[in-house]
Amino acid sequence: MVTLVLVRHGATAWSERGRLTGWRDIPLNRRGRDQARRLRRRLSGSFDSVWSSDLRRAADTARLSIGEARADPRLRELDFGSIEGAAWASLPERIRTGLVAFDGFRAPGGESVADLRARVLGLIDEVGPGRHLLVTHGGVIRTLLRLRDRDVLVRPGGVVELVVPGDGLTEQPRPGRHRGEDAPRSDPAPAGPPWWGRPPGS
Repeated sequence: MVTLVLVRHGATAWSERGRLTGWRDIPLNRRGRDQARRLRRRLSGSFDSVWSSDLRRAADTARLSIGEARADPRLRELDFGSIEGAAWASLPERIRTGLVAFDGFRAPGGESVADLRARVLGLIDEVGPGRHLLVTHGGVIRTLLRLRDRDVLVRPGGVVELVVPGDGLTEQPRPGRHRGEDAPRSDPAPAGPPWWGRPPGS
């Protein structure tokens, strides 16, 4: 059996402003560093491997919470292409609708969710049986959870556990059902796509 402990990196200046943050290497802010340090107690168990995205907001979250991790670019957030850095409210309605629906979305000049799913599952196939810690991004976590019929909001510094069945994860997403939050409620959730909270009006 494979158990994945999925950690979303701590807050950044962009995440707190609801700006799309994909491959841009934005560092943790003070809140994000504090969130990472508070994870130490929650991540005190043993892991067969520890991985992180190679982007520093994830790598630094891993370092501050548990120590050095094996960095892998397959755990990066979706490449948002020409909408990188855009505020949610400034996006065209069709882009916002696509991000909320998630499956089938392709960022203009960037990556598709199908591309994201394929590279993440490539890594998952390599980890083998055991309990593994992955420090990564909201889009990666949402991708994996939706493959198990979940669509949990994980805020910056949040943790969620996913048990992979014996036959592994397939590339066919299932309709997600929102099941609450795994992160502390004390952190604000800026208006934005499911990476940060519920979209405006939902």
